[in-house]
Formats: sequence, structure tokens, C-alpha cells
Amino acid sequence: MATRPVAEPRSGCPINVAVEVIGDHWSLLVLRDIMFAGRRNFRVLQELSEEGIASNILADRLKRLVSAGLLTREDAGRGRRVTYSLTEASIRLVPVMAALGEWGYTNRKTARPHRARSEVLVAGGPVLWEDFMADLRTIHLGAPPPPGDGPTATERMAAAYDAAIAREEPE
Repeated sequence: MATRPVAEPRSGCPINVAVEVIGDHWSLLVLRDIMFAGRRNFRVLQELSEEGIASNILADRLKRLVSAGLLTREDAGRGRRVTYSLTEASIRLVPVMAALGEWGYTNRKTARPHRARSEVLVAGGPVLWEDFMADLRTIHLGAPPPPGDGPTATERMAAAYDAAIAREEPE
């Protein structure tokens, strides 16, 4: 199956253009794992994928996301791991990820630990989204950390996830 270059969408519709870049579920899951779990290397992304992404699919999606300008690829040199980083364009997907997470836990059965980050993100609304995006800019783009005392947005979401796992009952 031939694929269209990113620069040539099927139509000029903004929803179509977005779907052509991030519309398949693997791309969104790769971005989710980099964004929320801090998984930035191929091996870590594959080994910790709860959905069981195959190595050829992961390699293809990483290549596509780099080509689309949603990730950058830093080759650290021979014998060292390649590191993937979010770009400003992918960081700006945080509100979309919050909306997708809310839709998922509102309309489908989900596991409590996975729901926890989404619930915190949705409850925090645009203010938390901006804080989280500032954290991501520091981590991925080298921006200075946002001023302020107390835990970062990333730390607050991690604490919610850890608390949810601690409460999770074994099956």
C-alpha cells in the first residue's frame, strides 16, 4: 500500500490533516508512552508496551512521527541508545490526549491505574495542561523549568498513578 507524504494530505480539512498524522492507534500510543511514561528509547518503548507493539510496527511509527515533525531522533553515537524527544507540535497534543483519556474512561471500561493520570489531567483542566506542557518543554526541548514551589504537573500525575497502583487489588 502506497503512503502519501505528510506534506500532501487527502484534503485541506483540519481534522483530516491531523488524522493522517496521528490517526492510527499505534502512533497515539507511542506518543502517549513518551509523553506520560517518559519512555524515550526504542527498546524501552517496545519492552514496556502493554499493548504488545511489534518491533517492525514500532520502528515504522517512530520513523513516521519523526518525518511528521512530532518527534526528534537523537543518535547518541555508536553503541549508545537513540533518544526520541517530543517536539512543540506533539507537546501541544496534551489537551487532545486529555480529551481522549476522558472519553475512554467515561465511555469504556478501563483499569484504575491507567485512568488515574487521565482523571488528574482532566480535573486540572487547561491550567494543569499548560503546566504539564511546560514540564515537557523542559524535558524534551531544553526549556528552563517553570518557576514555582511544590510538585510539578508531571510529579502530581505520577503520584496519582502510584497511589492508584497501590490501591489496586490483585486479581
